[in-house]
Amino acid sequence: MKFTKMHGLGNDYVYVNCFEEKAENPSKLAVWISDRHFGVGSDGLILIKPSKCADFEMEMYNADGSRGEMCGNGIRCVAKYVYDKGLTDKEHISIDTLAGVKYLDLTIENGEVSLVRVDMGTPEFAPKKIPVRSEKENMIRQKLIAGGREYQVTCVSMGNPHCVVFLDEDVRELDLAEIGPAFEHHLSFPERINTEFINVIDKKTLRMRVWERGSGETLACGTGACASAVAAVVNGRTEEEVTVKLLGGDLKIHYDREKNTVYMTGPAAIVFDGEI
Repeated sequence: MKFTKMHGLGNDYVYVNCFEEKAENPSKLAVWISDRHFGVGSDGLILIKPSKCADFEMEMYNADGSRGEMCGNGIRCVAKYVYDKGLTDKEHISIDTLAGVKYLDLTIENGEVSLVRVDMGTPEFAPKKIPVRSEKENMIRQKLIAGGREYQVTCVSMGNPHCVVFLDEDVRELDLAEIGPAFEHHLSFPERINTEFINVIDKKTLRMRVWERGSGETLACGTGACASAVAAVVNGRTEEEVTVKLLGGDLKIHYDREKNTVYMTGPAAIVFDGEI
């Protein structure tokens, strides 16, 4: 089976072109191929497949083999793959995901994709749609006790569930390996949760670290950056357009509150091609 390893700001996945290849038991394959000692090494597996309702379909698996609804960094890499590898010559494409069809605008330089802007759709705040076990109308500025400590959190779905935590302490100093699992496996989150720990640098800039369900800490998370920007806007902490600074680099996020739509712009890169 041929594959391509790609990353968006260090959030790396193994990609398989299912127009030409067949990935047997993708959940089991994701676990093996993601192992950084005995496999290829990645945050998960993404299959690029034909779609009946869009130009392409993205089927995503986390490093533990669980299915993921959506990945912002991953979908940008799919866009780069299908253009750079000649599966399409369109600069505006649609990709079907478990979180719905997403629409992407490609920036082309020297015949290759350099940046991708993704219409990430509408954020959801209702607990049942995230999902979160709560009787409240929304999960904006709500108290949550995790790991024996009380936090104020804002939960948002960007097609997958996110819990955003604004902190005064420097997020670069956090022991995420200890804190992250307390959120991921919290009883309030029936499908587990992705957790973003945020410093507000100024009205246009956020610093973020992320603990992703099924993968642990990653260098970047596109949907997490979107959720964090949305949470910052609804909490009155930033303007609608922000730069989110992640361990792997920066993403530009625009939460158009009037349209209630989120746009993400960032790079994608091919690391290498291989065969197993």
